[in-house]
Amino acid sequence: MGGCFSKPKPVEVKVELSLLEKEKEVDGLSPNGKASPFADSRPNGALGHGSDDDSTPLPLYHKPRDYVEASVCHVKDLENGQMREVDLGSGRALLIKEHGEFSAIAHKCPHYGAPLVKGVLSKGHVRCPWHGACFNIATGDLEDFPGLDSLPIFQVRVEKDKVIIRANKQALQSQKRSKPMARCSAVINSNTGFSHVLIIGSGPAALVCAETLRQEGFTDRIVMCTMDRHPPYDRPKLSKSLESTAEQLRLRSVEFLQDHDIELLTEKEAVAIDLKTRSVIFEDGLRMEYKKLFIATGSKPKTMIYKGQDVENVFHLRTPDDANSIARLANNKNAVIVGTSFVGMEVAAALTDKAHSVSVIGIETVPFKHALGEKVGKAIMKLFEVNRVKFYMLNEVSEMVGQHGQLKEVALKSGKVLRADVCVIGAGSIPATGFLKQGGIHMDSRGFITVNKMMQTSADGVYAGGDVVVFPFPPRNNKKVNIPHWQMAHVHGRAAALSMMGRAAEIKTVPYFWSAMFGKTLRYAGYGEGFDDVIIQGDLDELRFVAFYTRSEEVVAVASMNYDPIVSRVAEVLGSGKTIKKRDVETGDISWLTDKGSQ
Repeated sequence: MGGCFSKPKPVEVKVELSLLEKEKEVDGLSPNGKASPFADSRPNGALGHGSDDDSTPLPLYHKPRDYVEASVCHVKDLENGQMREVDLGSGRALLIKEHGEFSAIAHKCPHYGAPLVKGVLSKGHVRCPWHGACFNIATGDLEDFPGLDSLPIFQVRVEKDKVIIRANKQALQSQKRSKPMARCSAVINSNTGFSHVLIIGSGPAALVCAETLRQEGFTDRIVMCTMDRHPPYDRPKLSKSLESTAEQLRLRSVEFLQDHDIELLTEKEAVAIDLKTRSVIFEDGLRMEYKKLFIATGSKPKTMIYKGQDVENVFHLRTPDDANSIARLANNKNAVIVGTSFVGMEVAAALTDKAHSVSVIGIETVPFKHALGEKVGKAIMKLFEVNRVKFYMLNEVSEMVGQHGQLKEVALKSGKVLRADVCVIGAGSIPATGFLKQGGIHMDSRGFITVNKMMQTSADGVYAGGDVVVFPFPPRNNKKVNIPHWQMAHVHGRAAALSMMGRAAEIKTVPYFWSAMFGKTLRYAGYGEGFDDVIIQGDLDELRFVAFYTRSEEVVAVASMNYDPIVSRVAEVLGSGKTIKKRDVETGDISWLTDKGSQ
């Protein structure tokens, strides 16, 4: 297929570089440009939006040698709605033209480093082609998740028909910035058993909630408690990169949290909540009172019962330590994965180049059938089989036998025995809300906490978000749904923080999910629960396709492999409130979804 899916031809960009050595030692840029040598330029956002590092905004004054200036193209080289990645000598930037005006921002998404030039430009923001994060092109601010950081912005001016960018060199190198945050003004003894905001959990919902509060000017105490022994880390990478350490996966360092007065208490498991005294009781006996409470405990793996339960080589992947142990034990050995969840399948894929053999035992005959449909599931299953992964059904299993503290084998009813030097249980998850059963907070029959659109629970002052909740979802007429996506947890954290501060904002994001196996990435946007048909364009056998999930006559979700930025494009359409009809994607002509805005 052609159109937006063909690779753009590389464009050579000639640059003229000049360090501003002759400028005054003090370079005071004003938001309107009048006190600046760039009075004729369109200032690309407000001051303080560039960054020298990942935690502090640029000061207002810099020495000229800190900057680089480059003429990057002719004024007519870009049409409205186009983007181009340009080289300034000290780094690259993304030049954008929209409504006749130029702007320049960092060229990489700070989440995983995706090239934003391949993303989607629309209505003042650019959407990442990989995972759907959105950034305001005037301010660089992160407007939709995933990720924690925003983008630095750069000054742009037009002079003699040349487009000139002036940028801070360190900002060009870092390609990211954090929004300014308030500090805690209260004098607090760290041993005091009271926090104005108490957060249970340290995943994206918890972390974004804490950071949003500080970004919005909250100056009272924030305490974040977690069962983990590590600072917040990127959990989706665990199943994709088993040998990564907690340090390599970390989202924020302990120093970052300390610098912004976000107190982190590790290895703290909540066991009960007392709504009358507004306090949380932890397993080690600690009791912490709160004014506002945010529950973001996430999910926990479904357990399985088998013979020889107390064995050391069976894992429910939860932590970097689990992932590292799985990789070590599987080296040139036999691995068995029980369950065909995304986590289970990602682990199986990650082990194929380490283990002697990889066997997957599933409940469904086709992996991902419920989420992606049978055709897509079979195509992905074929990818695994080509990579020597063997599939078996759970109802074929006779028993799992362990002895001397080790699982030894999985016996099948056929008489076949699967050697198991390491076993990973990836059979799905349940909400980690067991400690709330006697707490008086309303939950549904499956154990999910019910919240309103402001992420408030049934209890006064108690909020919840992430995998543990069912929340009203506007595209489904505010039906309460559970969407256990990493990206959605970010959204919940921000919504809860704004709600605590009396600035509630309705959730308008489009759910976005991704999975990586054998160097190939599946991207998914929307909410496809209950889909009744799948319209597939492209080539499933080559794993270069886009699948539209429809409900009645409406597209409710999309998945793709090797078809970027189609998923981000659909997310942009759905996010604007528009409807995509089934007939629009049945014809085979989806050129109206193409993105011709990058060079």
